[in-house]
Amino acid sequence: MRRKARLLILDTLGCAIAGYREPKVAALRASQPVAAFAMAACWHEACEGLARAHGRPGVPVIAACLGMNADVSLGAFIDAVIAGYEVGGRMGEQLRIKPGMHVDASWPALGAAAGAVHLMKGSAKEARAAIELAACQVPFSLYLPVEQGADGRNTYLGHAAWLGLYAAQAALAGIAAPSGAVGRFAELALDRSIDLHDDGTYLLREGYLKAFAAVRHVHYGAEAALRLRPRLTSRIEAIELTIYPEAVTYCGNRAPRTPIQAQFSLSYGIAAALRFGRLDADQYAPSALSDPELRRLEALVGITTDDGKSGRVATLRIDGLEERVTSVKGDPASPMGEDECRAKFLRNGGSAALADALLAGPDSQPMNSIVPRG
Repeated sequence: MRRKARLLILDTLGCAIAGYREPKVAALRASQPVAAFAMAACWHEACEGLARAHGRPGVPVIAACLGMNADVSLGAFIDAVIAGYEVGGRMGEQLRIKPGMHVDASWPALGAAAGAVHLMKGSAKEARAAIELAACQVPFSLYLPVEQGADGRNTYLGHAAWLGLYAAQAALAGIAAPSGAVGRFAELALDRSIDLHDDGTYLLREGYLKAFAAVRHVHYGAEAALRLRPRLTSRIEAIELTIYPEAVTYCGNRAPRTPIQAQFSLSYGIAAALRFGRLDADQYAPSALSDPELRRLEALVGITTDDGKSGRVATLRIDGLEERVTSVKGDPASPMGEDECRAKFLRNGGSAALADALLAGPDSQPMNSIVPRG
């Protein structure tokens, strides 16, 4: 479990390092370091996630814990990330958003609150208070920016990290919180009741790290395209994807004009994989978005849905050839290995020394000596 947490922290830091190179993120970093870290980590859609929670519990927890600016050990930081991840994952499993909403600015704040309290050795009572305080003010966040291609969606996880951090600091200061705020939020905002319970499992074991820079639903079709690509010997004329309904709900964007629309586009992911043989941050650069052949391929993709009863499965047919994908790299059945995570971290611009410290450093090592403040 702790090894998985180290990989999660490494991967999230690597994604943030890559995101910091974006001028918009860099401009925000000085004034909003906690929010900017979370924004940077999700900028290219290459960060972690948890399928059963339909979101990413880890990014805001790591951002909030870094924002505490505490003199803690790497081991204490890992413990806090695990605690916050588990709380966030459970909340995500229960607080499923409505159509038209976006998850990143909602329940992830609750895990961030719990993780930050844990980092400061707060009590269970204080952790609960932080969660309830955050639940009282979770925003009703919209999917609308993705529909319109606005990268304002990337502010959402930053808000979750900030809110979690703020709620944790308030709880540790003795600010009183009501009881039942999580349930009340579910009733009022989501029209549902919740049934929180502990089934004895660690959700972090199920969490995935991404080999591709795209929303997780896009990975299945992109992986099928990469498998078929070596077998294609002539100009492609027909592409048909059959996939589970949820993927189309969230990633049905066609002819995307902006990076965030492309990251949420099943058809673009397939086209980019076929055109360039990979799907990483480079495929959202202006030159890729305007590439004539990529655009031609994207327009060819037809999309149909199955009944979804088989889970996350994609079948891709290209000019008579077919590939069915039931699992992608990062799934519990095919986790990313340490070497793969390290290689991704280095591609993102992280240093070998930082990777070594996070992956092999002793728990007693001061966290501030590994990741400088700010």
